[in-house]
Amino acid sequence: MKILVACEESQAVTIQLRLLGHESYSCDIQECSGGHPEWHLKQDVIPLLYDTWDIVIAFPPCTYLTFAGNRHYSSGDGFKKRLAAAEFFMKFVNAPCEHIAIENPVGYMNSYYRKPDQIIHPYMFGDPFMKRTCLWLKNLPCLEPTEIIERPAPEYIQSNGKKRYWVETVSSSDRQKIRSKTFPGIAAAMAYQFTNNFYLD
Repeated sequence: MKILVACEESQAVTIQLRLLGHESYSCDIQECSGGHPEWHLKQDVIPLLYDTWDIVIAFPPCTYLTFAGNRHYSSGDGFKKRLAAAEFFMKFVNAPCEHIAIENPVGYMNSYYRKPDQIIHPYMFGDPFMKRTCLWLKNLPCLEPTEIIERPAPEYIQSNGKKRYWVETVSSSDRQKIRSKTFPGIAAAMAYQFTNNFYLD
């Protein structure tokens, strides 16, 4: 199958799809970090949505869409950036492809668009982390957990008393890129379950 993995510089899902024999391509305006530039389309993804794809799996940037940014992006220029990000997200929703998956954290799109079809965590797929991950699906199945491990305890508590489950120890300049990478267990589940479902249609 021919599959576009949009806004993916890590190539985590693209590599898993290639291992299954699919013609998959990552696309991002950044250079890829997955080690396979021959499978990477470094360009604006929107024109590619009008090519012929069997599946589109999209990871639109969440900086302006996550609830964590509410105090910064609820008014003024911040809100304009949020609306632009939401409109970009909707380009994937409205893409002319019969099988689409869109990933984002819990945030603005839950109300601007609609509630997701599924919310998953890495610990449901063998990776020991809590990170609420929403999936909006078109003619694709909700992911079945592959290896549910013990739900992780909070990793630290902020000064305001709020418990946090996701900690990055990298520099602030790299934090956004690292946090956006897809966990291996989820990437493998997407690759296998989305394409397996396709053949069962």
